[in-house]
Amino acid sequence: MNPTAPNHSTSGQVTFLGAGPGDPGLLTLRAVEALASADVLIADPQVLDVVRVHTRAQVDTPLQASADEASIPADIPTLRDAANLVMAAARAGKRVVRAVTGDPGLDGNVAEEMLACAAEGVVFEVVPGIAAAVGVPAYAGVPLRDAEGTDVRFVDARSADDRCWSELGTSDATAVVSTTLDAVAAAAGELVTAGRKPDTPMTVTVAGTTTRQRTWTATLGSVAQVLKAAKVLPSPDGGQPVIAVVGERSAAAQRDQLSWFESKPLFGWRVLVPRTKEQAASLSDQLVSYGAVPHEVPTIAVEPPRTPQQMERAVKGLVTGRYEWIAFTSVNAVKAVREKFEEYGLDARAFAGIKVAAVGEQTAKALVAFGVKPDLVPSGEQSAAGLLEDWPPYDPVFDPIDRVFLPRADIATETLVAGLIELGWEVDDVTAYRTVRASPPPAETREAIKGGGFDAVLFTSSSTVRNLVGIAGKPHNVTVIACIGPATAKTAEEHGLRVDVMSPEPSVHKLAEALADFGAARRDAAIEAGDPVTRPSERRPGSRRRARS
Repeated sequence: MNPTAPNHSTSGQVTFLGAGPGDPGLLTLRAVEALASADVLIADPQVLDVVRVHTRAQVDTPLQASADEASIPADIPTLRDAANLVMAAARAGKRVVRAVTGDPGLDGNVAEEMLACAAEGVVFEVVPGIAAAVGVPAYAGVPLRDAEGTDVRFVDARSADDRCWSELGTSDATAVVSTTLDAVAAAAGELVTAGRKPDTPMTVTVAGTTTRQRTWTATLGSVAQVLKAAKVLPSPDGGQPVIAVVGERSAAAQRDQLSWFESKPLFGWRVLVPRTKEQAASLSDQLVSYGAVPHEVPTIAVEPPRTPQQMERAVKGLVTGRYEWIAFTSVNAVKAVREKFEEYGLDARAFAGIKVAAVGEQTAKALVAFGVKPDLVPSGEQSAAGLLEDWPPYDPVFDPIDRVFLPRADIATETLVAGLIELGWEVDDVTAYRTVRASPPPAETREAIKGGGFDAVLFTSSSTVRNLVGIAGKPHNVTVIACIGPATAKTAEEHGLRVDVMSPEPSVHKLAEALADFGAARRDAAIEAGDPVTRPSERRPGSRRRARS
């Protein structure tokens, strides 16, 4: 045994994890696995929100989540204390995840923390992340190499010395410069002084890989003027981090063709979705794919029925063979039946021998999560009408029972009941839950709704219009109003709203698609007219003045 080797104790273990440059979707599968098993999370403030969603609810986060350490009391741990926090948790036998921006291999402080682990015999591993110097240019539409294999060099302007600038200035390599918005013009000047031509193409990207990303195209000689014209003013904190790409063959000139991220139809739009997070999951994912930032605000709350006896009789009848079919028209209906099953000690096996219908994909997913695979989901429109299109008529030869159990909301329409009766079925239309107006959202959200802080709002029913206006106020007139159908649009107009977008079909996904088409057309019109591409909220009164301050 080597007497100088550290003694490996029964201490915990540490995972040094790269969280990437900002886009939560850039976390690796291995990173998500490590986060899910963490006891303690010690993360850079810039990536805390990115990684925390993948941890368990009881994970300990001892590090103060603020980038402004000067404002934090001296007795509260900050990023300066990260190494001590890591070692203390590891000594206590905890599984520690130390999450950093970008890639841990490019963080000198993390290297010191790794050495501290090694010195004490603490087991550690490294989960690489996408470095900002690589990920940000990719999102900005600036490939770093061309077909001829351009040399690429990376430099951190904050630590570069004269020798480094001189080597970059005399080469024709593409330079990827990590700096700040306030210092990028100075870095350009260093390159010109070192020998680069002032007309060398250059791109500057701030908040890369996030929906706040913005990229300016300039040259080494013009970047200061370009930023000044864009009203980018010096900031008191030294400026936001940026990635600048410099080089004759860096594809900066082709950015108008390669800018796939910032040219998304709803890039940066804040879209209000008047639904709960559970209801809005797939819709919000779709909006994110268009570049939007969805903000869910529930306008209704779900409560048990005032008289539960009807629901109790129906569930007992389901078990005793009273029904041939059960039809679920919402995720809330699935939840209501599931809760009643659990109350009686039942599980998905109670559906044996009963045909199950779901009104759409989200309701079907909720059933699958319950352990039930639906027999019928609309092949076309995901609605009551679409379900009726595929529902078989009652046939006394093949259907021993002629009754359908329909657990629904207290305010559900009669479309499905009437259609099933017309097909020859008897229907037990049972109130499984009540819908009531939700509590008002936080004051900040209410102010954004009324003050034009949202670029668009998606109304998926007349009740969402009435309830949103009731709990939060009327959206500002610069906000784009998108409605799922004529009835919803009529209600919006009755409340003094201008309807800008109408879904071609009564589907939330078609509604989001229609909003994206509207955004794309608006963007194309601005480009054709030579106007800057702006979001609707940037055109509200006073917004330009506030943006400059």
